[in-house]
Amino acid sequence: MFSKNKNRSEVDLEQHEMLENAQTRIKQKKRLYVHFVIFLIGSVFMILINKILKYGDTYDWFIWCITFWAFLFIIHAFNVFITQKFMGKDWERAQREKLVAKQKKRISEIQKEIETDFPLAKINKKIEP
Repeated sequence: MFSKNKNRSEVDLEQHEMLENAQTRIKQKKRLYVHFVIFLIGSVFMILINKILKYGDTYDWFIWCITFWAFLFIIHAFNVFITQKFMGKDWERAQREKLVAKQKKRISEIQKEIETDFPLAKINKKIEP
């Protein structure tokens, strides 16, 4: 009876974790798509300002602005589709577990050093005159 509830809570926890991960991925992709739409609209406005309104007409500055913005968009897309895929929640969990294991190992080494330098048998004995 108790084991059923425990298994059920573990499943619920896993499902909740998967749901949170899916929601964060959806937000990341949504922000990327919004970034792309703003990039397209902004690029058109920059071209219109330079060519139609003749602001800075002597030089085609919009090309450099659009190129720089496209570079930033590519970095954003790389972060969403590639970096998050390899360095997502599973990667974070593995790194966290690795660091915890290192800390536990170091703590056990320190405890062994303390036990060899200061054994409990000698500390607990009373010195009789």
